[in-house]
Amino acid sequence: MKVIVNLWVGRTVLRACLLAFMFTIFQHTQAFIQHYNFIVKETSYQRLCESKSILTVNGQFPGPTIYARKGETIIVDVYNEGKTNITIHWHGVKQPRNPWSDGPEYITQCPIQPGSKFRQMLIFSDEEGTLWWHAHREWDRATVYGAIAVYPKLGTTYPFPRPVAELTLVLGEWWKENIMLVYEQFITSGGQPIDSDAYTINGQPGDFYPCSERETFKLEVECGKTYLLRIINAAMNEMLFFRVAEHKLKVVGTDGSYTKPLTREFITITPGQTFDCILEANQKPGRYYMAARAYSSGVNVSFDNTTTTAILEYKGNYDEYSSPPSLPDLPCYNDTLASVDFSASLRSLASEDHPISVPTEVKDRLISTVSINAYPCPINGTNSTCQGPNGTRLAASMNNISFVNPSIDILEAYYYHIKGVLFGEKFPKFPPYVFNYTADVLPLQLEIPESGTHVVMLKYNTTVELVFQGTNLVAGIDHPMHLHGFNFYTVGLGLGNFDEGTDPLNYNLVDPPRQNTVAVPKRGWAAIRFKADNPGVWFLHCHFERHLTWGMRTVFIVREGDCPDEKLLPRPLDMPLC
Repeated sequence: MKVIVNLWVGRTVLRACLLAFMFTIFQHTQAFIQHYNFIVKETSYQRLCESKSILTVNGQFPGPTIYARKGETIIVDVYNEGKTNITIHWHGVKQPRNPWSDGPEYITQCPIQPGSKFRQMLIFSDEEGTLWWHAHREWDRATVYGAIAVYPKLGTTYPFPRPVAELTLVLGEWWKENIMLVYEQFITSGGQPIDSDAYTINGQPGDFYPCSERETFKLEVECGKTYLLRIINAAMNEMLFFRVAEHKLKVVGTDGSYTKPLTREFITITPGQTFDCILEANQKPGRYYMAARAYSSGVNVSFDNTTTTAILEYKGNYDEYSSPPSLPDLPCYNDTLASVDFSASLRSLASEDHPISVPTEVKDRLISTVSINAYPCPINGTNSTCQGPNGTRLAASMNNISFVNPSIDILEAYYYHIKGVLFGEKFPKFPPYVFNYTADVLPLQLEIPESGTHVVMLKYNTTVELVFQGTNLVAGIDHPMHLHGFNFYTVGLGLGNFDEGTDPLNYNLVDPPRQNTVAVPKRGWAAIRFKADNPGVWFLHCHFERHLTWGMRTVFIVREGDCPDEKLLPRPLDMPLC
């Protein structure tokens, strides 16, 4: 089935003290919506007592949810009625043979210019569960994002008892200042960006922020019923702990793939990740806070240390305002062990109806450091400043290469056999320097990366193992690494330096979680495996926007195979021009 979606992007003025976020719990039925009109309009909102203009889709913040069934194809018309360029990425949609619609600026397309339109085709394959979409140009995704709900095929059902209803919870970050000014100041400074002023749940900061209490997002539940929560972390720069007071969450899916049920009091969710969780309304009727706050592991790395809340409210005849809602306990902001323990406990469902296929023999093996770096302050007469440590300009890298975007997107260059100055194929498959990556003190000369546009070339259908090794250069910190075009299996996760001799002996090759975003622990490592069976150009990057901007990214180019169904789909005629 093909579903047509029209999507407009434009600016929305925010006034009115936190306009209440209206929602209807979507209960999926056999009658499926087949046409969406996403229209830009001017809407009055306000956040944190101040009004401002933000970039939105269809005047909504968060943007509209896309609903699909497993295996469907959806057409999305993206109209740019804003004042600046835009691109849209469909996060977690593998897009078989169709990198043309993947979305990252100067990787698979040139941006959609103001007044222009681009028709994107979303090809769903084996994804099932919760995904999301967001802008993929500079820092536009601060306000341009929304959910994707992928339901089972007709005639099939969830691998767990069907909940009475479902709700999407999108966690985000909010700046009082215009986000493009934040971005430009960040680029110019050479240091860290200013911290956000609030976190949000479905666009609302919650009771603990100014002017927010009346519009705090509320979810009404009935005692004894179960609910499916689709939880998305759309925050720009922070991993988050999330919990519902006095209730437990049963994780049943992540990143569009089902998992073995995992019952926990809280979840750790990185930017880019999604979780499907079952919540049982099994407590005394009353009001309870749902809360999220940052997990931030970096020493001397500033972050927004506030807490966003929403309210879980039971139906009933009790005095709902006799006492404040219960607030959940969350781990300490720097509790790395709590974060790693949660992530390492995830397991794929790996059932007969939802099988997995973990590569057991690897043909292409890569190890890549993921590091924060620093350049000496340039003496070039520019307006740039050097607010990094010791008068440097901060950067980031993979295998000591800080990625630089080309002037024409890499997909077009590859498709038309244009290489040379646009990109090279010299991304190292192993770290160029071997050292104690997680040591407390490291030589300053290791902090300086190279700059370049180098990609990894892979043969079609090869099996790949990629180990991300975190380092303690400049500031050791977690890194949520996201790969476009694939789901991968996280076969290993650990603290310290990866040991090629012993750590693979402990890999989980039976039921590892299938993900598209993995949290590489602070001073630790993560190992993923996948089969390169999707030809095209696919972005790999850290989903912290500041790290992505600094250069923690590269590109996998998967060559075409010999058969017709192993080659790229035709180039769309309306691809945006540079």
